[in-house]
Amino acid sequence: MKAIVLAGGFGTRIQPLTNAVPKPMLPILNRPMMEHIIIKLRDELGITEIGVLLYFKPEIIKNHFKDGKDLGVKITYFLPDDDYGTAGAVAFAKEFLDETFIIVSGDLVTNFDFKNIQNFHEKKNSKLTITLTSVENPLQFGVVIANEDHRIERFLEKPSWGEVFSDTINTGIYIIEPEVLDLIPYKHNFDFAKDLFPLMMKQDIPLWGCSESGYWRDVGNPESYREVYKDIFNGEITLPYKGYAKEIDNGIVYSESGVKLNKKVRVEGTVILGKNVFVDEGVTLKDCVIGDNSKIGKHSEIIDSVLWDDVKIGVKVKVNNSVVCNDNIIKDESKIPFGVIMAEKCIVNKKVSFEKDIIMWPDKEIEASSVVSANIIWGNKYKSSIFEDGAVVGRTNIELSCEMTTKLAEAFGTILPQGCNIYVSRDYHKSTFMLKRAFVAGILSTGVNIVDPYNVPSNVMRQALSKNEDVIAGVHLRQSVFDPTQTEIIFFTNEGLVLDSKLAQSIERIFFRENFRKVKYDEIGSITEDKNLRELYIKAIEDSFDKTLFKNCEQKVAVDIMNGSTSDIYPRIINELGIDNIILNAHRREKGKSNDIVKTQENMQHIVRGLNLDCGFLIYPNGHKLQVIDNKGELIYDYKLLLIVLALLDKSTDRKLKVILPAWAPDFIEYDHIEVYREKLSNFKAEQLKEYDLIADTDGHFAFNEFGLNRDSIFTSFKILELLKKSGKKLSKLHKDLPDFCYKGENIPCPSSLKGKMMRKFLEDGKDKKISSVDGVKIWMNDEEWILMVPDQHNEYLNLYVQAEDEKSAGRIFYSYQDKIEKWISE
Repeated sequence: MKAIVLAGGFGTRIQPLTNAVPKPMLPILNRPMMEHIIIKLRDELGITEIGVLLYFKPEIIKNHFKDGKDLGVKITYFLPDDDYGTAGAVAFAKEFLDETFIIVSGDLVTNFDFKNIQNFHEKKNSKLTITLTSVENPLQFGVVIANEDHRIERFLEKPSWGEVFSDTINTGIYIIEPEVLDLIPYKHNFDFAKDLFPLMMKQDIPLWGCSESGYWRDVGNPESYREVYKDIFNGEITLPYKGYAKEIDNGIVYSESGVKLNKKVRVEGTVILGKNVFVDEGVTLKDCVIGDNSKIGKHSEIIDSVLWDDVKIGVKVKVNNSVVCNDNIIKDESKIPFGVIMAEKCIVNKKVSFEKDIIMWPDKEIEASSVVSANIIWGNKYKSSIFEDGAVVGRTNIELSCEMTTKLAEAFGTILPQGCNIYVSRDYHKSTFMLKRAFVAGILSTGVNIVDPYNVPSNVMRQALSKNEDVIAGVHLRQSVFDPTQTEIIFFTNEGLVLDSKLAQSIERIFFRENFRKVKYDEIGSITEDKNLRELYIKAIEDSFDKTLFKNCEQKVAVDIMNGSTSDIYPRIINELGIDNIILNAHRREKGKSNDIVKTQENMQHIVRGLNLDCGFLIYPNGHKLQVIDNKGELIYDYKLLLIVLALLDKSTDRKLKVILPAWAPDFIEYDHIEVYREKLSNFKAEQLKEYDLIADTDGHFAFNEFGLNRDSIFTSFKILELLKKSGKKLSKLHKDLPDFCYKGENIPCPSSLKGKMMRKFLEDGKDKKISSVDGVKIWMNDEEWILMVPDQHNEYLNLYVQAEDEKSAGRIFYSYQDKIEKWISE
């Protein structure tokens, strides 16, 4: 007898496990499923000549099995040039099949007695024998009825519940005589169940059904793959283990060569370790399989789970009832406790928590401290909504594809008056050039006109938007500073302010319903150019300062443009104002690295220190953020820069200034001439913000009302120089004179469904203390020490901010509330 193993399926239903490997190659106990089938054919039926039908990713199967010699068989491969169905594919092996043969799918897990099926076939003198079995849910299979003599009388492929007439199904295991192949047309799509069996019944050729009652599972989806392992460890099926066995604690470990298993490892049930696996001390292993070259960090738990090859598990990681594919990295203290399917080449950063039954597609990265509660699918960004603080952010050509961008533009254009004008600007990168084209097409289709200023920084466009009454909105596309693979699309109102949440929700509703406004051909929007925005912006900056102030001083500064869109603006302004300067990276660069900012900071520190300059500025690529190096070459942290700017303002004015800050900004300093208001910095109207002289936060963003209501690092840098000149003080002195204190921000995973509960628990916990709920819940420990909890608007974690007298006190406050939060979440 010969055998045919079907190994050509696409494995669509079991994605993403089959993203990189064909379905028959999914590992069961560190062997491909198909290998278990080949061993079974060899050992039970003595078959040594096996034909393998390939189609999807054939090279992977060939490279693994080669000629079959390592398994004691001879394998011949057949690769049809098209999809010809199950029977049509077998016809390609007709010359090979010159004797009775058995057909088995390469993606089955079974302990059926193949010898019993062979005996049945011979006893019935059958031309074609179908192996049958009974299952609880027959909907995914072909239902079969056979008479008392085991002759098949009726078939129905994949019925609905209303059509089910039996729980006996076709298992896809056949024994066939070679003359049956004459009924299968060559190079035609022809299926066993749909075509061959009805043809044989029509010709009155008996089909026989051999009923088997053992274990049989068609591994058709990720859940069924996971269930196979549960059945193995529960003893419902026995398959051969690889490696040598050793009893440890309450379990048994099967280890292949090169395994390093720490003596302080706890073992329960059955554990299978592939080649060169490393397991560190304090690890708990229970009913799990770990593939070749994988590493398990200290005090982690791997329970009821399958890890494929080259998986790296950090310290104190918990993995339960999950499948982790090849080349995944799961970092310290992450929790995967409820059943996760993780495709290959993903990175899970520290302290990530997964909720139940998550499927994670390949090449994904999860931010530290995230709570993952929804499937992470190729092409869809993990988020609860499209907008985040007036912006849409995603990986270029993946989440933010041209199709997605066009739809977004259509939704935005639909909420705008037909015939109105909007700015659409961008930076100079190819990615934003491409997506801007897609965005423009969507806007025009809604009858909205575009004023195109080309590639300008967002603050230049916002300044013009706030002054030009003929333009009612603006959109800016830019490459992310922190991740060059991402593009940010930011939306602005006619006041130059970021789109508020209400408008964002309106756009999202239209987007998801695809209820776009479509205008007639003669009402399509138009495009006009406006290249004067730069000149107007430069003049506005220059007119804001007394040029004689800078020309008569000896300030020397270095400015890093960071290869941004301000490269043709900032040098002109600083030279026109007469400030002695060194300009760095004032050229465009398409390719950036996510760690460039740290290097830029370090380089600027060396330059300021080495050349004895008064300060150094880092102007972020779109002019929206500023960082400062003092004259001693020390980086001023963003929150300390805020305090220094407030101190300079306080000493430079005789009138009372009004400043608005976020609730989490440090608040232990009192000012003589500044009245500080702490609010939630979102959804403000321009009329409200005009009451304040400064709108700022702890992240290097400043908006001075005298210039505009929009954050602007270019204006801020010159404002700081002006204030320094008027004060006569050095930055390092102001930096050093800040009171000693500790200020820190962290985040803790928390499901969105529990954020309301956390707010309530914080309020209850602070009922006997001074408390504020302006934005989140702030609880004072004493007059100057506090903790603030703000549930993150877009991600599943809580933002915690602590202000304390020193690191020790801050740590005590933070960790006490971290423990409380974990307790409250688990209640």
